[in-house]
Amino acid sequence: MLWTLIKILVFVAVVAAAVYGITLVAASGETLTVLFAGYEITLGPIQALIAVLLLFVAVWIVLRIVGLVVALLRFIAGDKTAFTRWFYRHREKRGNQLLTEGMLALASGDSRLALRKARAADGKLPHDEVAVLLAAQAAEQMGDRTLAVDSYKKLLSSDRTRFVAIRGLMRQKQAEGDERTARKLAETALKLKPDHSEVADQLFLMQTHERDWAAARSTMGLKRRHKSAPKDLARRRDGLLALCQSWDLRREGKLEEARKAALEAAKELPNFAPAVVEAAKAQLEAGSAVKAAQLIRTAWAAEPHPSLAAAYAAIDPAETPQKRLKRFGDLVRKDPSHPEARMLMAELNIAAEDFPQARRTLGDLVETAPTARVMTLMAAVERGEGGTDTAVKAWLAKAVTAPRGNAWVCEVEGAVYAEWQPVCDVCGSFDTLAWRPAPASEAMPEVSAGMLPLIVGALEDQSADPSAEEAATVEATAEESTVKA
Repeated sequence: MLWTLIKILVFVAVVAAAVYGITLVAASGETLTVLFAGYEITLGPIQALIAVLLLFVAVWIVLRIVGLVVALLRFIAGDKTAFTRWFYRHREKRGNQLLTEGMLALASGDSRLALRKARAADGKLPHDEVAVLLAAQAAEQMGDRTLAVDSYKKLLSSDRTRFVAIRGLMRQKQAEGDERTARKLAETALKLKPDHSEVADQLFLMQTHERDWAAARSTMGLKRRHKSAPKDLARRRDGLLALCQSWDLRREGKLEEARKAALEAAKELPNFAPAVVEAAKAQLEAGSAVKAAQLIRTAWAAEPHPSLAAAYAAIDPAETPQKRLKRFGDLVRKDPSHPEARMLMAELNIAAEDFPQARRTLGDLVETAPTARVMTLMAAVERGEGGTDTAVKAWLAKAVTAPRGNAWVCEVEGAVYAEWQPVCDVCGSFDTLAWRPAPASEAMPEVSAGMLPLIVGALEDQSADPSAEEAATVEATAEESTVKA
């Protein structure tokens, strides 16, 4: 805008200077004598001025002819657009100016102005794809999906813009909620540019939404080959996808393939409890209890988890409580003071009816980690040691209102799950669940409510107790919490 104003002012100044010069020459009354090739030409003031103007015009014409000759030589040399550029360079200059103004308008958020500039630039450039692309992006910003789709479709015919067009159409289909078509477009776009990280990420997300784990693994492998994903992240996600594949294959009855996928998952994620549990199951089915135990011990040493303890127990389900105590002692030996290890050993001591040792094992967890599971274990210890019903009910009441303890929590939306799953049902994101303390408002997870039936059963045996009605109330409360989990 400023440049246009400057050009107008310069033009007005030149015209004014020319008028002033003509006036001065006309008023002087002097003549101009020109000697050329033996001829003498005498010009009056006005004639001299006209001759100067004609000279400028002649020079301009000569320069234009020289430019045309240069364009001809370039055309002969193989530049097929040389003539077009020569004839339309001023028009192209205007088109580039409009395009620049449109891009600046789009960047500033004025999509309507950007669209007007794009339409004005259309037809003024040797390649109109950029103007069409500007129109498509302006339409996207305005929310006009129909215009955006029409603009992107115009770009499909050119090899240079086909990828941009397909990617733009993919985004429009995603905005419409048509993930099936969007996925096909993403697959086509990725064939054109296999190293494009953003399209690969979008395709990966759509594949996980459809639970197509094999395709998702293929996409992640493509990202790993082109190094468009961090090594650790790619390795983790490949392991998670292998775990999901294992679950699906097991449900389909393809046990051998399921075991292979489970072992691949554990290899990539040796410290991730769900993957290790599945791999341990695969080793047990193959008759290798030693390898299953080794997998679990390695994962437990990195991060103790209740599901690992359950898998470790499944290695020898018929062993006596005393033998199990000894075997689990090897599991928790590295860090016996960890809260998960202490709760585990307390449960085993309760099963072995060594209630004093269970109380000693729990120690100060009532103060330092007062979760529902700890309170439930204390109620079991109280009952096992012959405590009064009042004391048992007091621990049960605390268990119902205590913090829920660790659960699988989505780090994006905060949704809580009793078991790990690959995709959050709330936000649809892949690999966002983490094992951490659940919000206080959430229902009791299964791992925290596991001891309640044992204690409630003990209360039911007190049929002669005059406070049986109160015990029934506590039972109903405890069972309600269990059902919510």
